Amino acid sequence: MDDQLSWVSQAEFTRALAGVDDRHDRARLFATLSRINTLYAVARAGSGHLGSSFSAADVVSWLLLNHLRRPFDSDGDVYFSSKGHDAPGLYASLIGLGALPEEQLHRLRRLDGLPGHPDVGTPHMAANTGSLGMGISKAKGMIVADRLRGERRRYVVLTGDGELQEGQIWESLAGAVHRAMGELTVVVDHNKIQSDTWVRDVNDLGDLEARFAAFGWAVFRCDGHDPAVLEETLRRRAEVPDVPAVIIADTVKGGGCPTLAATSMGDDEWQYPYHSGAPTQEVYRSALAELTGQAHAMLARYGLESLEFRLVSRQPASAGNGARLVPAYGEALVALAEADDRVVAFDADLVMDTGLIPFWRRFPDRFVECGIAEQDMVSQAGGVASRGLLPFVHSFSCFLHARPNEQIYNNATERRPVVYVGALAGLLPAAPGHSHQAVRDVAAVAAVPGLVVLEPANPAEVRAAVDFCATSPESTYLRLVSAICPPEVIALGAEPLRVGRGRVVRVGGRVAAIGSGPVVLAELLAAADELRSSGIELTVVELPWHNRIDAAWLRELVDDLDGLLVVENHYTHGGQADLIARQLAELDLASLPRFRGVGLTSIPRCGAEAEVLDAHGLDARHLAEAVRDLGVAQPTRTTVAAQTISAAL
Repeated sequence: MDDQLSWVSQAEFTRALAGVDDRHDRARLFATLSRINTLYAVARAGSGHLGSSFSAADVVSWLLLNHLRRPFDSDGDVYFSSKGHDAPGLYASLIGLGALPEEQLHRLRRLDGLPGHPDVGTPHMAANTGSLGMGISKAKGMIVADRLRGERRRYVVLTGDGELQEGQIWESLAGAVHRAMGELTVVVDHNKIQSDTWVRDVNDLGDLEARFAAFGWAVFRCDGHDPAVLEETLRRRAEVPDVPAVIIADTVKGGGCPTLAATSMGDDEWQYPYHSGAPTQEVYRSALAELTGQAHAMLARYGLESLEFRLVSRQPASAGNGARLVPAYGEALVALAEADDRVVAFDADLVMDTGLIPFWRRFPDRFVECGIAEQDMVSQAGGVASRGLLPFVHSFSCFLHARPNEQIYNNATERRPVVYVGALAGLLPAAPGHSHQAVRDVAAVAAVPGLVVLEPANPAEVRAAVDFCATSPESTYLRLVSAICPPEVIALGAEPLRVGRGRVVRVGGRVAAIGSGPVVLAELLAAADELRSSGIELTVVELPWHNRIDAAWLRELVDDLDGLLVVENHYTHGGQADLIARQLAELDLASLPRFRGVGLTSIPRCGAEAEVLDAHGLDARHLAEAVRDLGVAQPTRTTVAAQTISAAL
């Protein structure tokens, strides 16, 4: 059937590999089978990284089958990925070898399954990924620990070539030479493409061999798709055991599969289409046919029967109804730039995901692509601001608030407005995993002097927020949720933004729930519907400001309330509830409503949106229960009273 997906069982891996006695062919076959299962897992999950998994597949196969000594034992050699996007391919390889349960192949990016990026909660993952560039440093620390314990093993760390733009990579190199860390080998998956476009067009790496050699590393270069060449390169690496070494493995993004290979891109094409996301069924069928043909040809060469596939029906994608804030932001930024020639946009290798393609095309001279170098980007923006221009700085929230936090603070001390735009904010989408779920960004930047944290709820409010950023005398951190904004939140429209003040978006009784952004407001509106069926009228209030609160506005709100629930798409520590609770205490009111803050209290889970909201108690059902738990008797508010408080807000 057209909607079916095919996968190879672990038993088939064993059968096929047992019949191939040449270790180079065995590695090629293993890589092909792993690619088939990677393709399956990403297609079934509805998202994932095919291009990076495929480019690294031959390196991973050779390392696991032939190079690493006892890689699954506690005292064996260690391999891990620093770039992290190749996780689906690594999972497929580990499952093929029986090192991970076979059933986990069907649970990529699902709750209690295999997370979108490496996590140590998964067996044989030595380190988590996060903001890029950490892997070499982590391996150095592991080597220090081994030496203190009188142990020795080899470490192989995979990096991406786009990842080499991160400063921590270059900070890590000299110390490894100084300590003669011959245990460490770094493999650069040099597929020439970072997220979606050519490395050379973002931040050209220049002469990589010379750059590593200048730090004193042993440097080797090879074809990363040829097992025989990989074997010879690793043999030569072993001849210099007392120094760290880097192997620059020349690969093709999507390699091993013509349908997905970047070599099919024309010279005038800038966007590689298979970095992230799931393939269409047409692309899936084409890629599967190519990989199956390769596997069957090799099996036939050794007189083996063709693969016996297992089949699973593909689940239809459930994108949901609504709109996304990021495209609305991109349109609003272009409109602002048309009227204000001070606007300059900076990007950190996420031009597609931050809505900047329209700006880049309309204003190429006012667009600065910085690559995977957030600290450099933020300080450049400070320099632009020093000359009277208005920089808008873009990345995922998880990277923008953390890696360049010191640079953001330094800019603030110069008292010149800079706008920081963090996409992918909050718990959702949850499929990429905790490295990409920005749920501590408010706490991380809220205390920066002269920086306002603003989270719009729908496209209309995004447009109002962009206009606010252009006229505010302070810097702004614009927190953009990348999950779908549902129709009920779109319908709320926008009102003039007044710093520290919210608005009632659903009139109810004497218990109110405060929230911001499309995810929280949608769940609160649904919770209000559920509560109404049991005779409880919930007032829903939007407060888009995370580090500003208008005392007079809050006083008027709570004067008519018996209970107040604050719900945030963020950790409870340092979030909006803390801000409101402090202000309530400082108001010194004769009586206070019963108060509770609800948010994340643990590392965010990876999975489908509904199951993750449920797991963290942020879905409508749990929020309705939180309102009931306030234990407030709630008479229905009269129409006159409702109109009074709505007007006051």
